[in-house]
Amino acid sequence: MGAQRVLLLVIYLPPALLLSEAAKILTISSLGGSHSLLMHRVSQILQDHGHNITMLSNRGRSLASDLEKEEHSFQVISWHSPGDLENEIRKRLDLFVTEALHNRKKSEHFVNLMETLGTRCSYLLRRRDIMDSLKNENFDLIVVDAFDFCSFLIAEKLGKLFVSILSTLVSRLDFGLPSPLSYVPVFQSFLTDHMDFWGRVKNFLMSLVFSVEQWKIHSTFDNTIKEHFQEGSRPVLSHLLKKAELWFVSSDFAFEFARPLFPNTVNVGGLMVKPIKPVPQELENFIAKFGDSGFVLVALGSIVSRYQSQEILKEMNAAFARLPQGVIWKCKPSHWPRDVKLAANVKIMDWLPQNDLLAHSHIRLFVTHGGMNSIMEAIHHGVPMVGIPVFEDQDENLLRVETRKFGVSIQLEQMKAETLALKMKQVMEDKRYKSAAEAASIIRRSQPLTPAQRLVGWIDHILQTGGAAHLKPHAFQQPWYEQYLLDVLLFLLVVTLGTAWLCGKLLGLVARWLCGARKLKKA
Repeated sequence: MGAQRVLLLVIYLPPALLLSEAAKILTISSLGGSHSLLMHRVSQILQDHGHNITMLSNRGRSLASDLEKEEHSFQVISWHSPGDLENEIRKRLDLFVTEALHNRKKSEHFVNLMETLGTRCSYLLRRRDIMDSLKNENFDLIVVDAFDFCSFLIAEKLGKLFVSILSTLVSRLDFGLPSPLSYVPVFQSFLTDHMDFWGRVKNFLMSLVFSVEQWKIHSTFDNTIKEHFQEGSRPVLSHLLKKAELWFVSSDFAFEFARPLFPNTVNVGGLMVKPIKPVPQELENFIAKFGDSGFVLVALGSIVSRYQSQEILKEMNAAFARLPQGVIWKCKPSHWPRDVKLAANVKIMDWLPQNDLLAHSHIRLFVTHGGMNSIMEAIHHGVPMVGIPVFEDQDENLLRVETRKFGVSIQLEQMKAETLALKMKQVMEDKRYKSAAEAASIIRRSQPLTPAQRLVGWIDHILQTGGAAHLKPHAFQQPWYEQYLLDVLLFLLVVTLGTAWLCGKLLGLVARWLCGARKLKKA
């Protein structure tokens, strides 16, 4: 009996306790906004599970850093870019977001922004004080942000194992996953997994466009790689993506279309969901005013909130005024138009406890920009949504929300008070949206392990096994023509054509022999 108890204890112990000692792990975050929030959360989860975490964080003001200052117990190494470089990044970000807000989503704006981030990466890699300090720490593992290509180069420079966190849809980056074009929609194709013939034609053509766009984005770091890696040992960025031991994707099949994944790809959507706390009394008092009508939560993300035009604010305020519900809106009071009176049922706040409000029993609707973190929190709590996408993955995220029937979306160019009010009432009054959101919540919550447990368990697995070679397909070492069997097809084509040619020759010889034999008989 004693042996059985020991065995059960070992089975149910948290994986971190089974390690002989805590690992030293470096996490890297330099993009700001939701990326920083997610990496901050990952760092804290790993620290809470017994590892020694150091976070390398850029504290510049260029990329949406006006977020909640969260408490943490891990070490943070902060660095700043030169002022002129930060200004250039801010300038290009402003152009990128402003053009997107006016529905002028051109890829070159994003490419230009990435080029500037490549320049900033070169500055960081030249900082011998930081790089030498990181090298001397001798980390066991590095956790990188999939969108921060500089973090991949830092991991390569330090020569350490690394895992990647992807904060959006798995289709957003090409890191070698099998993607059958008959039912896996290409990013920005705006297709679902149910494609008719023309949909499959579009998806195939979009896959070619996507490959070109990926090449353009990767090439923005070419100069950085040439400067900091010696010729003959220069990494290729597309190869570095496949070099990651594990890919943690901040998504979930309660939301995403089912598709094939490799064993080293793990869904951890919902990492931002934390234990629920009571909302501040000020908010409880406001919510109580509306009784059973409940309230609507509005949060459009750090970047969108900063760039909203006053015209958009006026239309949204007028739409909210038509609702019987209260509206709690994350909106900076300093940005509010002076000539517009705030609707009586609206409360604007510089910061709000989003997760706790989504868990509130009186919430009726979540108006969101469609960021992955926000959508996963809403799904976790079973809250239907109205989405207002602006750029990047938000359109694709909200396409999935609409397909799964737990929300609708509205484009910015359609942003009129009447239209927005109708959309919100549609979702709140049609109980099918709430039912679908609750069904998605059950799918997400009922999985055997929580996102945090999957994250920690798989990282501990990598630390104990010294890497994930056993989880990666040999395809990562094969040239592209072998992966697609082009050499086999060429061989079979040559054999088939050669055989056909040889058979034709033999038939010709036989035919001529028969004709000659007949002539001899007649003679």
